[in-house]
Amino acid sequence: MGDAATQHLVSWNVNGIRAGIKKGFFDWFDATQPDMLALQETKIQGHQLTLEMTQRPGYHSYWAHADKAGYSGVAVFTKTEPDNVLYGFDLDPIFDSEGRILMLEYPTYVFYGIYFPNGQRGDDRLQYKMDFYDAFLEHAQAQRAKGKGVIVCGDVNTAHKPIDLARPKANEKVSGFLPQERAWMDKLIAHGYTDTFRQFNDEPDQYSWWNMRSRARERNVGWRIDYFFVSEELTPNLKGAAIHQDVMGSDHCPVSLDIAL
Repeated sequence: MGDAATQHLVSWNVNGIRAGIKKGFFDWFDATQPDMLALQETKIQGHQLTLEMTQRPGYHSYWAHADKAGYSGVAVFTKTEPDNVLYGFDLDPIFDSEGRILMLEYPTYVFYGIYFPNGQRGDDRLQYKMDFYDAFLEHAQAQRAKGKGVIVCGDVNTAHKPIDLARPKANEKVSGFLPQERAWMDKLIAHGYTDTFRQFNDEPDQYSWWNMRSRARERNVGWRIDYFFVSEELTPNLKGAAIHQDVMGSDHCPVSLDIAL
């Protein structure tokens, strides 16, 4: 990507790309012009994609789909074509069948756009979530062992610390703020990954998801569950990070990272 020019990277759980388009998604996209944009929960199958979605001027786009219709799904738009694209971890088919994973490979780093599982539908899904977390970390560490920096973004579906959700005490036994989920976030950081937003902002009330059923967004009763992490090799390149709470169109808002690449 040239001589370490600052890139503007954005991640957004759109909660359905077709619904998002009706709410002005492409107006926002065209106005923002990110260097890379990762989407989660696109809820679309390959045969449903339109040229409007895939052929954006100046961008290459990549889409991963769940086997199950109307479920999960991720996409990445990038101005710079990657050397290689992976649509899964290739560790166990169970992790790759839900369309949660895209990895774009560049000469000096890899970029993951991931929709991490939600663990609220029972013990089996919580275990799947924890196993998925470990599979991701194994995969990312293997990339670092090859000499690549790692950027990972997406809906992680866990708030890390009490500051990262409006009502921590009330949610201590709810998936998304369980001790084992938070401990995995600690483990990720212990392995040399930086929560980029907290490098620049240590304020409370900074959330990226709100429950639509309770009008929580109007009251800012939210959770910070959308993240950009970078491996420590790239931490010196960080230039800024933000949560864009003013952007509507989903129950999540976009989060962004500015980094020299």
